Amino acid sequence: MRVYLRLFPSVWVVLAASALPGCTLPRMLKVAQEGQQVTVQPSVLESNGENVLFEVTARVPAKHLKSGNAYNLALSYRYDNGLREDTVGRLTFVSGEYTYDTEKKDQLVITKQFSFPYSPRKSPGELLALPDAHQLKPNGKRVKGQSFRVARGIVTTGRLVVRQDTAINLLPETADNNMSGTRILPFFFDQGSAAIRNYLGTNVQALEDFIEANQHTKKVMIAAGHSPDSIDSRDARLADRRVQGLLRYYKKRVDTDSYLNKVSNIQFETVAYHRRWDLFLNKVQNSALKPAQIDSVVLLINDSQGTFAQKERRLRALSFYDYLDQYIYPVMRFGTVAVEYTAPKRYDSEIYLLSKKIVEKEMEADALTPEELRYSATLTPLLAEKQRIYETAVATTGRWEAYHNLAVVLLQRSEKEASDKVRKAYLRRAATNFTLAAHRNPTADLFYRVATAYHRAGDRLEALQNYDYAIKLGGPRPVLEKVFADKAALEIEVGQLDDALGSISYSGKSYQNTMNRALIYLLKGNYDGAAGIYREALDLKPSDPMAYYCLAVVAARRQDEAQMGQFLRRAVQLDRAYANRAVEDLEFRDYAAGKMFLEALR
Repeated sequence: MRVYLRLFPSVWVVLAASALPGCTLPRMLKVAQEGQQVTVQPSVLESNGENVLFEVTARVPAKHLKSGNAYNLALSYRYDNGLREDTVGRLTFVSGEYTYDTEKKDQLVITKQFSFPYSPRKSPGELLALPDAHQLKPNGKRVKGQSFRVARGIVTTGRLVVRQDTAINLLPETADNNMSGTRILPFFFDQGSAAIRNYLGTNVQALEDFIEANQHTKKVMIAAGHSPDSIDSRDARLADRRVQGLLRYYKKRVDTDSYLNKVSNIQFETVAYHRRWDLFLNKVQNSALKPAQIDSVVLLINDSQGTFAQKERRLRALSFYDYLDQYIYPVMRFGTVAVEYTAPKRYDSEIYLLSKKIVEKEMEADALTPEELRYSATLTPLLAEKQRIYETAVATTGRWEAYHNLAVVLLQRSEKEASDKVRKAYLRRAATNFTLAAHRNPTADLFYRVATAYHRAGDRLEALQNYDYAIKLGGPRPVLEKVFADKAALEIEVGQLDDALGSISYSGKSYQNTMNRALIYLLKGNYDGAAGIYREALDLKPSDPMAYYCLAVVAARRQDEAQMGQFLRRAVQLDRAYANRAVEDLEFRDYAAGKMFLEALR
């Protein structure tokens, strides 16, 4: 028997504990609590993007074990001045959940990761553990101990992101009876494919809506190309197949959905672009690449030496090829349908009164031109009335301008809402209408507006996707730099710090980018680097209280109480709101009762 116990000391402990006479649940609870150790990493909870992530390690004496019973630590988070408490999870010492401590064999250990959603009202708060001993059988008895605090929370330094919103204004409206024009609808294809896809990046629905609107069509011009990558360019007829696919699709829709137009009466023109470096260079020159990088691409392509395939292989060797592959090549796999059309003129009338009748469905929509109907929205100061006019314009004309201005009005209404739920509902409706506008007139600026609306609503995944799509479309450098800057801000908010640094590298040295780059350094623990960059932000904006506050946080983390007090005092002098913030900010927990901290808040 002695040999058996030497070979299996842990089993001996379990058996000995199980054999203890009179080992009741209260005694088991007492033994476990007396020797337990509970630690949390990080010791003060921090927000990481949308969640609070942490790891709990609990050690208890092995001698507490009793067959058929278990010791448990239930974790919860209490906040809102103790009025709210959310369940987080539990640690239960049952077979398969614990291990034996490598140094102290008489100690059982459980290490487990937990998370819960972040919201501003949860800071400050505290993570609690409630111990209990219970029988494992169904409806078994349970004895609870006293709950105790294992960590405080939540440090919100990661949310000190700067995003300076760009004002989004209504498009100017003018009344014009001339309804003739050219409708241009871009399409994009998957790599190596000529199949028309009906998801993000296409205008299938817009094309169908236009054909069903029965505008008199005179000419249709269809063009398509391919990207330089080996998969797209190895098929010499891929661009031709894309052209023919769009042509067949258009003719089929006219045959089935249009009563005014006939395929035989429409003039069709097609062109397929093969190995067109000029189209590629145009996209590169309208990208966020640095001037030196653009010059290196231009020199490589314009070199008289080398075949098409050889030049593409040289592109792949560039250090910034990932940008070309992610943001340039996808939009080279394009198709374009341009339709010349005319529509009968409509006579002017009292625009505002007629628009009210159209909105109330007392008159047909064709009493006004689409331009006149949209123009009528400028004749009323009431946002609710503007909204109804633009909703009618969207329903009757489907023009991108109507979708855009409806979205702007919804943004304006969101700004006047006190309810966060209603505000977000307006923002999401705005994002949807910006999306519909952007699919009808795809530009980087319009998809940036889609992303902005989703960003304001807190729909981060949708915002990231649309920032990305705006970049892929390309456009003026100031627009792309702002897109990358706001994308970086969002990436910090969701905890993607390395991605944020990459986005900032494609943007300019603005106040927003400087502050956000400093925040990334701070969150990564490079306090010297963060302090230097925050000082650069003060060069751009000398009396910025937020920069001084962030410098105080850096000093607190470096345990420099004198500098912490100096920077915090300056931040409070510039904006008293930072005094209230500092009182609740756990970054200053070690100094909150000190003279330096208290004097800084005066």
